[in-house]
Amino acid sequence: MLSVVRVHLPSDIPIVGCELTPYVLLRRPDKTVTTDDVPESAPLDGHFLRYKWYRIQSDRKVAVCSVHPSEQATLQCLGCVKSKIPVAKSYHCSPKCFSDAWQHHRVLHDRAASAINENGNEEEELFGRFNSSGSGVINTSLSGPASSASLTNGSAPLYPAAVTQRSGGETWFEVGHSKTYTPSADDIGHVLKFECVVVDAETKLPVGHVNTILTSRVIPAPSPTPRRLIPVSGVDVIRHLDSDGRISSSGTFTVLSYNILSDVYATSETYSYCPSWALSWPYRRQNLLREIVGYRADIVCLQEVQSDHYEEFFAPELDKHGYQALYKRKTNEVYGGNTHTIDGCATFFRRDRFSHVKKYEVEFNKAAQSLTEAVVPSAQRKTALNRLVKDNVALIVVLEAKFSNQGADNVGKRQLLCVANTHVNVHHDLKDVKLWQVLTLLKGLEKIAASADIPMLVCGDFNSVPGSAPHALLAMGKVDPLHPDLLVDPLGILRPHSKLTHQLPLVSAYSSFVRLGVGLGLEQQRRRMDPATNEPLFTNCTRDFSGTLDYVFYTADTLTVESLLELLDEESLRKDTALPSPEWSSDHIALLAEFRCKSRPRR
Repeated sequence: MLSVVRVHLPSDIPIVGCELTPYVLLRRPDKTVTTDDVPESAPLDGHFLRYKWYRIQSDRKVAVCSVHPSEQATLQCLGCVKSKIPVAKSYHCSPKCFSDAWQHHRVLHDRAASAINENGNEEEELFGRFNSSGSGVINTSLSGPASSASLTNGSAPLYPAAVTQRSGGETWFEVGHSKTYTPSADDIGHVLKFECVVVDAETKLPVGHVNTILTSRVIPAPSPTPRRLIPVSGVDVIRHLDSDGRISSSGTFTVLSYNILSDVYATSETYSYCPSWALSWPYRRQNLLREIVGYRADIVCLQEVQSDHYEEFFAPELDKHGYQALYKRKTNEVYGGNTHTIDGCATFFRRDRFSHVKKYEVEFNKAAQSLTEAVVPSAQRKTALNRLVKDNVALIVVLEAKFSNQGADNVGKRQLLCVANTHVNVHHDLKDVKLWQVLTLLKGLEKIAASADIPMLVCGDFNSVPGSAPHALLAMGKVDPLHPDLLVDPLGILRPHSKLTHQLPLVSAYSSFVRLGVGLGLEQQRRRMDPATNEPLFTNCTRDFSGTLDYVFYTADTLTVESLLELLDEESLRKDTALPSPEWSSDHIALLAEFRCKSRPRR
């Protein structure tokens, strides 16, 4: 007879919006074991599996700590309550928790006061809403009734609740009857129970033992402080969103670049400071999707997207939001793992804003083969390929705009745009390989530029800090022959140094915070920039490293920057953590820029 051998959950901490999928191991009548489901519609030997989920609701309400959401709250910041900051952000599990988090928590109060002073009313944010007024903090002990407001949600449950049992001050509500369950806001603070039992297909009665699992209390999905779009074009207003959520400035478009941290790299060994539940892919994928969709970018360039996650999650989910998807997986000459988990570059664009014209794929491994055959003596080619072949790729997409640039010179003219998305080799000691990969990409873009008068964007994780040779090549169009990075060139692939040039007029979008105008928020953003390099102080922030690796470059003769997504600073990250964190699900931050195409004189 069919029987259940074992049941467990990958994580016992359920999070609102993150699907729970129990692992159920079955023994078939022939004694073999399987994890395949046996639904009522397809019974096995006259039996099937029945699943039920319950919410265990205690008479005593429980608030959850905003810093450590797996802990029960004992303190509340009354300053947040008075300021109408979302109540969930006001709870803390201990005085030490509140004290340690104060640097981060203070940002909520500062922004509340700033929003009122600058606008006199609520401020619409690019990523979510942030309603606030006033500041000041008072600690007070929490009792059950005091926290009840945060545990109330008016939304109807996905599955009609039914009282099944009441005992010792607890009531069990049935909330689901499928194998998977996605906790809702109504579940916050409550324990969930999963039941699995073998049922006779004819009598519909359970047979054998009922297998049950109790979870920890459901916690809300942590929400980061929204990031605003700061104008740099001299228009002294913070950008607002129009009725359909798009930036309300005609003739412009927005581009997002984001290394989302591949699941295969998101290990507790590497990121020991991040709670294990916040590193789990079911949580991170929902948090990343919520963030990416919230930016409402017209073009989205993602790096470190696993091929299985692209096909099974990002492509179908972003399709629901109106995006068309293109993907280039890394090659696998070096990678020795499952080919489905190889990551790559994914580019998405809004179908109502752009149409796809052409796609180019750059495989640096192929370029390495050609290079070694051309310049490396045959006896050294194997050594050269071992150094150069690193599986990195770039994805280049040519798009046509469906919107008008509203310039008299552009009436009836096709507006094309070339977008490059890449992830350059990570190894710190392979400075020659990084520079060669960037040079190879730029030479390919030069060929496209020579064949068409087309604006260009070069986005991605270049694994190169400001001032490095790859950054100099991108930003300055050349590399100083005396640059220290050029000392690392065992294969001689960078010589003569005079070839380390390109003719594309590239400028880093975020340098506009330093170079252009004055306006609301610009001074604060300049404090988050490195004045020596005109780049952000960091786009990657872990316990071991904090610096800038990600960039959005544009051709300055064809595009102008209108606004930029504000940068994070170290105060806006928790005192006791780095990235990734429960709020931000990658070790990188997203970069976003709004551009306008320049009117070009007729030829």
